[in-house]
Amino acid sequence: MPTLKSMAGAIVLAGVLTIAGCEPEDRASVPSPLQAAATYAEPAGAEIVVQDSALAAQVFDEGAPIERLTEDRFGWSEGPVWIKDGAYLLFSDVPGNTIYKWSEQTGLESFLQPSGYDGEDTTGVFREPGANGLIRGDLPGTILLGDHGNRAIARLDLETKDKTLLATDFEGKRFSSPNDLVLTEDGAIYFTDPPYGLKGEDASPFKEMPFNGVYLWRPEDDGASVVVIDDSLTRPNGIALSPDGGTLYVSVSDPEAARVYAYTLGPDGLATERRIFVDLTAMVEQGYAGLPDGMAVDVEGRVYVAGPGGIHVFLADGAPIARITTGAPTANCAFGDDGRTLYLTSGAFLARVRLKATGLGFEG
Repeated sequence: MPTLKSMAGAIVLAGVLTIAGCEPEDRASVPSPLQAAATYAEPAGAEIVVQDSALAAQVFDEGAPIERLTEDRFGWSEGPVWIKDGAYLLFSDVPGNTIYKWSEQTGLESFLQPSGYDGEDTTGVFREPGANGLIRGDLPGTILLGDHGNRAIARLDLETKDKTLLATDFEGKRFSSPNDLVLTEDGAIYFTDPPYGLKGEDASPFKEMPFNGVYLWRPEDDGASVVVIDDSLTRPNGIALSPDGGTLYVSVSDPEAARVYAYTLGPDGLATERRIFVDLTAMVEQGYAGLPDGMAVDVEGRVYVAGPGGIHVFLADGAPIARITTGAPTANCAFGDDGRTLYLTSGAFLARVRLKATGLGFEG
C-alpha cells in the first residue's frame, strides 16, 4: 500500500504531488479536477532512442525528460489536440466514451461524457463507442472529431458542447467508425474509417462499407461531398499532411503490414501517387508493443509517428531520427503549449516531452 502524508493542504502519494480539495456542489457548472496539476516522475522505461545523433540534436535537448502527467486511468487514450484559446489539451478515452481536459493550472478534468454514442447499446454494436481523433476546428471555438459512436466525422462547439455531424455515409452506406482526421487550409477534411469501433470489426453484422477507406470530405456551396482516396488498405488509422499540403500520410495498423504510406496530392486534392513512407513490420515481429497510429508534423516537415516501440521521428524523406518511448504503447501525439511540447497519449496515461522543433500550426 502506498503511504499518504498530509503536507500543507496537499497529499503526497508515492512521491507525487496532488492537491486535496472538496467537491463543488454544482458539478455541471464547476468541473471537478480528477487529478490536480502535478508532474509525475519519468515513466518506467521512458527514454529517447537516438538513431541519428546529428539529426536528433536538432529536435531534442540532451537529457530532455519525458514527463508523466496522469495516473493510469484510461482504457485507451487517443486523439490529443491543443486548444490555444484557454491553453489546455483535450484528448479522448475511446472505450471510456469520454473526452478529457488537461491543463497546467487545473490538472485533469472530464470534458465531455459521452463523447460518442449517447444511448444504450442494446444490440451490441460497439466495441469502442467514444470519440477517437480530435483536431483543431474549421470554425472558431470548435474542434473536429472522428466519432466512433455516431459513425461520423463531427464538429464540436467547445462552449456549448453541441455536436454537428458532417459526414455519416458514402454512397448510401454508413461509415464503420471514423478514426482520425486532418484539416486542409481550404476547410476540407481527410479522414480514415477502420472498423475498430464495431464489435467484431470486419465481421460485424452492422458493418456496411465493403472496405476500410481513406476519404476526403469537402464543403461545397451546394452541399458537402465525400470522395474515396484509397479503398485498398486493411486498417487505415492515423492521418497527417505535410507543411505544404502536397503530401498525405496514412498509417496502417495491421501487424502483418505495419506501414505508413505517403500520397502525392494533385491540385484537386486527390492522390496521384502512393509510396511506402516507412515500414515498421519488422519491429512488430520483434515484439515491440504498438502499431502505426496517430501522427504529428513539425514546421520543418519531420513526421512523428506512433508505432511499435513509441513515437518514431522521421525526416520528410523517411530517414529515421529517433524514437520516444514512454514504457507503454503510445497511440498518438500532438504539439501544444508554445508549439515545442509534444503531448503523448500513452495507453492508460498522458505524458509530454519538450522539443527544439516547433509543431505545424504554431509558426506565429
